[in-house]
Amino acid sequence: MKALKFFILIIFLIPAMLYKGRSYAQQDSIQPNLDQNISVSSLTISKPESYEKINFSGDNQHITAGETNIRPLLVLVNKKDGSPAINIPVKFALISCPGDKNNVSIIKTTSLTDSSGYASTKIKTGDVPGDYEISASIESDHEIQFVVFNLNLRKKNWWILLSISMLGGLGLFLFGMHMMSEGMQKSAGDKMRSILSKLTKNRIIGLGLGAFVTMIIQSSSATTVMLVSFVQSGLMRFRRTIAVMLGAAIGTTITAQIIAFKLSDYSLLFVAVGAGFLFFSKKNKIKHIAEAILGFGLIFFGMAIMSDAVYPLRTYEPFLNTLVSFENPALGILAGVAFTAIIQSSSASIGVLIILASQGLLSLEASIPLILGANLGTAITAILASLNTNREAKKVAYTHTLIKIIGLLIFVWWIPQMADLVHHISPSPVSQASNYMEESSKILPRQIANTHTIFNIILGFIVLPFTSLIAKFMDWIMPRKVSKSKHDFELQYLDKNLLKTPALALNAAKQETLRMIGTVQKMVKEIVIVFFENDKELLKKIAINEKETDYLRDKIKEYLINITQGNVEKERVNEAFQIMYTIKELEQIADIISGNLYKRAQKWIHSDKKFSEEGMLEIKEYQIKALKQISRAMEVFREVNLEKAIHMKNKYKKYAEIARNLERKHYERLAEHIDESIC
Repeated sequence: MKALKFFILIIFLIPAMLYKGRSYAQQDSIQPNLDQNISVSSLTISKPESYEKINFSGDNQHITAGETNIRPLLVLVNKKDGSPAINIPVKFALISCPGDKNNVSIIKTTSLTDSSGYASTKIKTGDVPGDYEISASIESDHEIQFVVFNLNLRKKNWWILLSISMLGGLGLFLFGMHMMSEGMQKSAGDKMRSILSKLTKNRIIGLGLGAFVTMIIQSSSATTVMLVSFVQSGLMRFRRTIAVMLGAAIGTTITAQIIAFKLSDYSLLFVAVGAGFLFFSKKNKIKHIAEAILGFGLIFFGMAIMSDAVYPLRTYEPFLNTLVSFENPALGILAGVAFTAIIQSSSASIGVLIILASQGLLSLEASIPLILGANLGTAITAILASLNTNREAKKVAYTHTLIKIIGLLIFVWWIPQMADLVHHISPSPVSQASNYMEESSKILPRQIANTHTIFNIILGFIVLPFTSLIAKFMDWIMPRKVSKSKHDFELQYLDKNLLKTPALALNAAKQETLRMIGTVQKMVKEIVIVFFENDKELLKKIAINEKETDYLRDKIKEYLINITQGNVEKERVNEAFQIMYTIKELEQIADIISGNLYKRAQKWIHSDKKFSEEGMLEIKEYQIKALKQISRAMEVFREVNLEKAIHMKNKYKKYAEIARNLERKHYERLAEHIDESIC
């Protein structure tokens, strides 16, 4: 009987328990706020943000079609005094979506706020790519407050499209930088080269000029190429280039400062203005400036494309985790070096960092190792460019690398302190601000640019007092090599890397031609000694010098032809032809010595003939005048000095008259039957 009563009790209790459980389940999802005095107007609903996590609320998620791991949508309900509102029902509803709404489901359409004021739900999207809008609201009979969440569903191959946009934007960015640099070099390169070559005796002045010139021509690489040219030509001592290199590193940071400005909205305006003047102006000066403006516009247009391309990565966890890992200095430095070595531009690398930071993808602490790596990476680029160059060019490239390594070894231990310094001198977002991530993404680009500038300024002033020691060290590890064979000819100044800048290439050709003039001058001096002293070894040396002049003639001509084959101004072409005319004249002088005079010298050595004392004295005096005239020609050729050219021309007329008088005296001695006089 007791068992029967117990069984009946169980039968009645189970439905009651099920009903009560159902009631609790319903209450858990739809139970209204227990405090009936709170109205909707006294509450606020918002999408919470956290400075520790991007898109904390789940808004603006980018989801791949078929992906199930969608982050919850989170809202925060507060009272007017800022305290959390508890047990407030929040309703989630689909506003719009691509395709059929029935393919989208909201897991929990109504959710109560917890003790912190948070309420959340999850979404299951369809397979149709596009934008999804979901509302979260708190409401009463007459009042409603709501916020809207946006989700973007991407195609499964979204990363391919992102890569195409990123690479295309990067291509435009690099092309714009190249075009701007080329335009600035063409319009101001010659003046900057003149300033650099004359005003670098003082290290402080050298550093300042290096920064100024690089700011104007927008290329530290071009400044370095100029330095190589000056060292090769003897216009500048190697140790003076170090201060200029330090200044160039500072000057190139202005590019990052410009990029940090948000000028993308006006990029096509710069493109339009630059293209208009480039195609319709007839003046070369204006065309060069227009080329720089067009390049400037392309830089920011490329940045806009890259910025739009990386936007979906804001919520892509694997990518975000990779960026966070760059806070490890070793990984960040290696990544910065590798990326800069690939794109061969530290300014472009810093530009990409600025783009990532502007989308909230990169912190300052993670960007500093990348900046250090980018600075070292540009030095590796210089080394690769110098592999086929001469010793002096290699010294400049290796010194550049040594300085960057010194900077890296100094700053890698002070990354947190450097971040604090940048935060102190740069605008910083308020950590308690509700829109911290948005504010941070606006300020970080400037902080990254400032970090790049601070690094190079501090490094410059640390290294500047030790430039002489660095120069001695580089001379020690790269001593001048002496050729084993006396018959091996080599070029000292011609460098294929200079062909990209015709003004610098012509300067190199000019210096090599001056070398040829020096060789011809030696031949003029030595051929007379052969006759006076019957020196057979000196005659052999003259033959070698003649071969060297032929070698230089061929190489210089080939180099000049390569210069004129590009898109070169008429002015440069005329300069190239002037150099060609000069080497033709030198070749004729060398041919006279190695031809007619050489054969006569061979016969003279094997004979017992001698010059008369009077005749020998006249030849020596005239040889001195000829050597002086060659020296004057070298000065005119080097400096393009009209006054000296006129003076040399007047001397030529005078020397021609002297030559005729000497010839007349020689025939007079023959008429007098002086035995030492030879016809």
